[in-house]
Amino acid sequence: MQNHKKTIISILVIILFASACSADQPVDAPTPTESVFLTLPVTDTPAAPTETPQPTNTPLPALERAKYTLNTTIDYDAHIVTVDETILYPNQTGNQLNTLVLAVTPNLWDGSFSLTSIAIDGEPVTTYTLNGQRLDISLASFLPAGGVTEIKLGFTLSLPFAEQEDPGISRPRIYGYTTRQINLVNWYPFVVPNINGEWILHDPWYYGEHLVYNSADYEVNLKFSDSATAPIVASSGVPEALPDGTRYTLTSARTFALAASREFQTSSTQVGDVTLTSYYFPFNERGGQGALQASAQALQVFGSKYGPYPHKSLAIVMGDFNDGMEYSAFFYLSKDFYNLYDGTPGNYLTFVAAHETAHQWWFEQVASDQALQPWLDETLATYSERLYYENTYPDIVSWWWSYRIDFYKPEGFVDIPIYEGQGFRPYTNAAYFQGAHFLEKIRQRIGDEAFFAFVQDYLNQGRGKIVTANDFFRILRSHTTIDLSDLINQYFRNVYQ
Repeated sequence: MQNHKKTIISILVIILFASACSADQPVDAPTPTESVFLTLPVTDTPAAPTETPQPTNTPLPALERAKYTLNTTIDYDAHIVTVDETILYPNQTGNQLNTLVLAVTPNLWDGSFSLTSIAIDGEPVTTYTLNGQRLDISLASFLPAGGVTEIKLGFTLSLPFAEQEDPGISRPRIYGYTTRQINLVNWYPFVVPNINGEWILHDPWYYGEHLVYNSADYEVNLKFSDSATAPIVASSGVPEALPDGTRYTLTSARTFALAASREFQTSSTQVGDVTLTSYYFPFNERGGQGALQASAQALQVFGSKYGPYPHKSLAIVMGDFNDGMEYSAFFYLSKDFYNLYDGTPGNYLTFVAAHETAHQWWFEQVASDQALQPWLDETLATYSERLYYENTYPDIVSWWWSYRIDFYKPEGFVDIPIYEGQGFRPYTNAAYFQGAHFLEKIRQRIGDEAFFAFVQDYLNQGRGKIVTANDFFRILRSHTTIDLSDLINQYFRNVYQ
């Protein structure tokens, strides 16, 4: 990894806020990366109490995965978010722990994150450090393997203004607010995965996603400081009306995201027991309807080819920025896709809607290290676009290969980390487009029956876990005796067991 000038670092900190927490153990451990940043803003803030924390005598119930409760108040016009957060964290690392590491991505924005309190098992915490996006909390006593601890945090977010474009940057940021919407993504502290004794928290990059998530359960109790002018909310979870707000719940998910706007218009449809809702701005109704239709079709195709969609809702959100991004039961599509939508299936809005819907399988259900092995979800999500067209608009599959994939003359090894992509286009050419070609050739060689049996098995074995490339190839080889070594050598630089 190359060193970078401090002038680049200051730009880098403001852009990335990408893409969710399982107490399940990873199938295999990813290799940690060195730090990308030479310098990050540092805030070392000891809590005020001086007494030594003592563990509670009341044991917490065993949990399958962590549970996050976020009592949240938003001042929409002031762009201020106040949160009381409770995390029930089960130690399923297999080892005792004396430290917890949380990702606090909003702290990458100067002045955006203000931590007001921390308590562990009811006792105030006196020993912690908050450096950039990393919060280290020292425990008063060891948390045994299988034990559960309660973490309470109070914090305030002062949302940054998310410019539509950052000059010289390959992607805009999402977290923050624009003139038309508030976007809360990766907005709360979460315990990062601990794999083979190492806490996995990578640095952000110019493109791609850097965070790695366990699976967790979420309850978000949301209210607005002025309920009379409250905006329309798109969220990851299923809403339930409360006397003074709304409760959203989501089970076994990687993230919880929400967007709010007074200008949102909505349209919904049903696929089985799943409610899909499209959120879009005025004058973009045709695009909003097109995104909803494509997402509903994709949900049906992928449910048939892969396995069931895991949640009861899916939010498709027009972003007031030029980017698309997946979260749990929620994804953004770029405003440009809506503005350029021509009402036909042959356009970016349609195939990116299919791509982001596919991430509800490859990211949401089966997670991976998005920084070091980004191809594991991006290759499958991109190839899922091909399956969408094959099963919905088969006459334009060849158009998709030409317009979406081969137009850019993709090259390079599929298995590069985000830090070695050499730019946004070379990175996507390799991890996305070369990956789609690889899967197409694998499918042609082993046949549809073996190919889809492999994909379904990969989903079943990886569901709720963090998988690696070794898992991918191990499961693939279990479904065929055909030699694939030439294809693997052609598209991958590393050797996988």
